[in-house]
Amino acid sequence: MALELWHIGVPVTEKRPGMNYAEDMKLWLSNPGEAGDEYMFEYLKFEEGGPFPEVMHRTPHVAYKTADAQPYIDAADQIVFDTGINEDGGRMTFVFKDGILLELFQVAE
Repeated sequence: MALELWHIGVPVTEKRPGMNYAEDMKLWLSNPGEAGDEYMFEYLKFEEGGPFPEVMHRTPHVAYKTADAQPYIDAADQIVFDTGINEDGGRMTFVFKDGILLELFQVAE
């Protein structure tokens, strides 16, 4: 699997209807594609004290799924946030590439 477009992440300052809270990340987020959203927007409302760097609180991102994120991470200009590979092989990494914030979601095995 190469890169598969997954969603576009849009930071917001106000909670929107249908958002779910991820307590471990201190983050409200919507589910892309839900309720007829064919644009695949993921709305994100960050709370203070969460693990994500401030640049992610104000910068939209383009998210891709992939079987192996490492080649794309290696080609990035800057790593912004990386969970590392978890026990099932999944990984979530945010990078800058050519001035664009990308989320690389490595699918769990």
